[in-house]
Amino acid sequence: MEQNMKILSLLRVPFWVLLIFVMFTGVISAQWDKPNYDRIPESFIKQQQPKLFVPMAVVTLNDYDNFNMGVDFAEGHVSMNPLNPLQVFCAFNTNGTHYTTDGGMTWFTANPSFPTTAGDPVTAYDSLGNLYYETLNSGITACWVAKSTNNGASWLWANVSATSGNDKNWIACDQTAGPYSNYIYTIMTNGSAAQFARSTNNGVSFTNTASLTPHTYPGAMVCVGPNGSIQGGCVYAVTHVGPNNLGSYSFFVSTDGGVTFTAKGSYQWSNVIGTEISSRSTVSGMRCRPYPMIAADNSYGPNRGRLYIVYASNEPAGSGNKSDIFLRYSTDQGTTWSNRVTVNDDPNTVNNYQFHPAIWCDKQTGKLFIQFYDTRNCPTSDSMDVYATYTTDGGQTFAPNQRVTNSMFKIKLASSGSAPAYQGDYNAINSNQKTSMLVWGDFRNSNYSSFSAYFPDYAMRMNPSAATINSSNGVRDVFMSVPSVKLYTDTVLVSAVITPAPGAGSFAITYPSAKGNKLTSYPDSLTIRVTAANVTPGTYTMTVTAKGPNGTPVHQRTVTLTASTTSGVVETGAPVEFKLSQNYPNPFNPITRIDYSIGKLSDVKISIYNILGKEITSYYREKQSPGNYYVMFNAANLSTGVYYYNIQAGDFIERKAMVLVK
Repeated sequence: MEQNMKILSLLRVPFWVLLIFVMFTGVISAQWDKPNYDRIPESFIKQQQPKLFVPMAVVTLNDYDNFNMGVDFAEGHVSMNPLNPLQVFCAFNTNGTHYTTDGGMTWFTANPSFPTTAGDPVTAYDSLGNLYYETLNSGITACWVAKSTNNGASWLWANVSATSGNDKNWIACDQTAGPYSNYIYTIMTNGSAAQFARSTNNGVSFTNTASLTPHTYPGAMVCVGPNGSIQGGCVYAVTHVGPNNLGSYSFFVSTDGGVTFTAKGSYQWSNVIGTEISSRSTVSGMRCRPYPMIAADNSYGPNRGRLYIVYASNEPAGSGNKSDIFLRYSTDQGTTWSNRVTVNDDPNTVNNYQFHPAIWCDKQTGKLFIQFYDTRNCPTSDSMDVYATYTTDGGQTFAPNQRVTNSMFKIKLASSGSAPAYQGDYNAINSNQKTSMLVWGDFRNSNYSSFSAYFPDYAMRMNPSAATINSSNGVRDVFMSVPSVKLYTDTVLVSAVITPAPGAGSFAITYPSAKGNKLTSYPDSLTIRVTAANVTPGTYTMTVTAKGPNGTPVHQRTVTLTASTTSGVVETGAPVEFKLSQNYPNPFNPITRIDYSIGKLSDVKISIYNILGKEITSYYREKQSPGNYYVMFNAANLSTGVYYYNIQAGDFIERKAMVLVK
């Protein structure tokens, strides 16, 4: 409130406006929540917040990358094209889509035009490279399915109705070459049952085939596995029955492509996550659900056919305790199950929360990936990270848990309402044989940022980050290193390019060490040698790209290269100063560009305010290097009027006005 008053004062708003602003911002609004439903609150759907985003928002901290794709409303789901590991698609509430064709270095948006949407996005690829994206309709009576043949860049349709029900849905594709190849399966909570449907014509239409009971809580899920030698011969479904403090999971299998199902058994394994409030599980005020996440091993490895379930529950059981992640597996299609194995490996698990697990079993390798939220780095348990691990022995043991996020963040946003507060009910993970990609709702910027990252992964560092070279016949070595890894053991291939092309002469890039441009063990480094031959003096950028053997994980760093006519003398030109430029175009409708300059390493926050001084949206970048940058502001959901934008970079603060005209 104090900060808002300062902003209003700066804008010289009349006193009566200040008084009204104080009255309205002092009102406390409670969030309606019904424990048997996991829908996104209606107020969130109506908000449809404007977005402020930075192109290629790669967040690098301690040499590791997280990819910031923008601001949505959590509940991300991700799929990787089995035909192209560089193509990844993810969707967040309520219809926020992001796709990449270069493995995550750049992300684009092309939302399908659903007739209506209420969120709960889930996605899947078939073996032909067709992408399917499913969301609830706004009446929450069924789901829409959209189809794309180019990784979400455009959509063939977005109005096919699939299954029916009143809450949480899920989708899976048969990626095998078996008798049900490329069938699409979906399941949805429908009152006291889970309604199952399938498409046998590549998403043109869906048919309801089964109603599975018992099921009262959202969280029904579907996956595909083999039936002996028959690829895709088993379609698995799991349902979820309360009460919240003693949940039961029921397992079903179909061996005829989803036409009929056989009940395999019900098990009471789950209980409260954290503290029960209004019949909801909560962690630091954030609502949670012990969703049963299932996956099956379709590989031809030693654990082919194994069915897995992962879930979160308090250990010891009971409200007020703290939760762990548990995994069980079945080798007889869900009839009997192994003892539970604790996935998280924090030294004293009763001290920390682990929740919101996600699961994926790689089709080629059988490696089972798991990700989850984790508070082990926060003694007060009000902040968390994303952690991940995998198992290669069928769920008996797990690789050491790895912190995937490069910045810890508060669990509950101030804007999310009173507990139990919606901040997303699930995250997701997917893989491409060499590595996996995770997506999650990230609150480090005090908003619902959509983030992704690789696991396993490697750090990347350039030394130096700025260098000089004689423009006539100079030679300069720079060093690319992988100072640490997160369980990454594969090859890293390095390439470099210098831009812009010099007006005269040329640069040559070579790799003089015995390693060439390849690293195979870690930590390690290699040399990149730049040779200048009569190039035009000036400042150039060398972009260094590191990739795994199939193109992923992929990371980039830059080196500022100054070519000088005088050996040993740096021609840097005028130093960069702090500056906030006028947006362009202005007036605008609905997108405008805001340029700014940073004079020294600073934490940077760009904020947009309305005429009353209320912050509409913001973007925060930690430890931004000196240089020139820009952000794009999309005001598609705002009305005509005057708005203000503000930069705070260290001690530098400046604001300007802009005009939206529709």
